[in-house]
Amino acid sequence: MKNLDVHPVAVTGRVDRRPHTRLLPTFLLILGSVYCLIPVVWVFVAASKSDGELFSTFTFAPGTGLFSNLGDLFAYENGQFALWAANSVLYAGVGAVLSTFVSTMAGYALAKYEFRGRNLIFYSILAGVLIPGITLAIPQYLLMSQVGLAGNPLSVLLPSIISPFGIYLSRVYCESAMPKETLEAARIDGASEWRTFSSIALPLLVPGMVTVFLLQFVGIWNNFLLPFVMLSDQDNYPLTVGLFTLLSKGSGSPALYTLAITGAAVSIVPLIALVLFLQRFWKLDLISGGIKG
Repeated sequence: MKNLDVHPVAVTGRVDRRPHTRLLPTFLLILGSVYCLIPVVWVFVAASKSDGELFSTFTFAPGTGLFSNLGDLFAYENGQFALWAANSVLYAGVGAVLSTFVSTMAGYALAKYEFRGRNLIFYSILAGVLIPGITLAIPQYLLMSQVGLAGNPLSVLLPSIISPFGIYLSRVYCESAMPKETLEAARIDGASEWRTFSSIALPLLVPGMVTVFLLQFVGIWNNFLLPFVMLSDQDNYPLTVGLFTLLSKGSGSPALYTLAITGAAVSIVPLIALVLFLQRFWKLDLISGGIKG
């Protein structure tokens, strides 16, 4: 009997993916990673250089002034940098926690309750995702001025609580991670709506909540325009605005360039630590739920 060669596609119905077909995507991912990491590496390397080494040595050659720069940074104007860092922790930490709970409750309501105008509300929130934050800074400043909060730390904290993107992610995750049968069983057993949400829904939503918290924390921590517009007292500045003012003063005092770069390097460390700590909660189910939705 003649041997017949059967192509793998005819048997399995799937294309035989050979290693060379994955080289281009892998190369593009590596290239993108390098492109994103080069500025971060430069900041850390530049932070290790003294004033004389910053502009006279090779770009990626480590320097000898790291500890001296750190000492000068935290001693600048009697600990001004530490105050900016504390303000950033306050804005990002409190804002991210409150935003996570608001987004979770709103996403849960939009995903699990049937009421008139639900889709209209959801699409309005989705439209808010498409609006650049830069276009909202001036209207938000005018609103805060009307209620007498302009210049107050609350003027930075309150707008960060409502996150259209966080609400969208929460709704998508609620729809994919929480079976309706589970909620209906709790209601049949006599649980109130609040008990159902707090005891049944919240434990299932922890991975999605951590994701929203992480995105909000990073977004608020890196936010520059809103606090720049809202705040006038230097003692209320977060790191982003504080480092900007430090860099602006560097035109008259070049030594401040080194402090600004060192401060930028230090400000990245908490974000890296937070991502490493929360990565165990990071679930790809959130992405798959978005595809299914």
